[in-house]
Amino acid sequence: MMLVTSEWNGKPSFRTIPMTADCPYVECIFDPESKVFVVISKTKRNTLQMLPKLDEYGQPTQGTKGVKQERHKLEVFQEYYISDVESIKTFINLIAVNGDFDYLSFVNA
Repeated sequence: MMLVTSEWNGKPSFRTIPMTADCPYVECIFDPESKVFVVISKTKRNTLQMLPKLDEYGQPTQGTKGVKQERHKLEVFQEYYISDVESIKTFINLIAVNGDFDYLSFVNA
């Protein structure tokens, strides 16, 4: 994976992008506010999610307590959260092809 600069919630950050199709991760994102490195893998899992109930025109239906909701089964990518700085460094050194990228300026900011 290759490290690149990006923004997250309007703040400077970094992320990774896959270099080959057989990479086991979709992407990795560093959240500068919470100092968490999020790893999104290609492994999929099913989860239940409450979504607005839609009418025949695709508009949310209203009930007496607001928008009606219904439970849906969704297939999502498995996410991993790394908050320890040393673990973030170790993981990046294992996966990044451009290890000389200055990601520590974002982690230590």
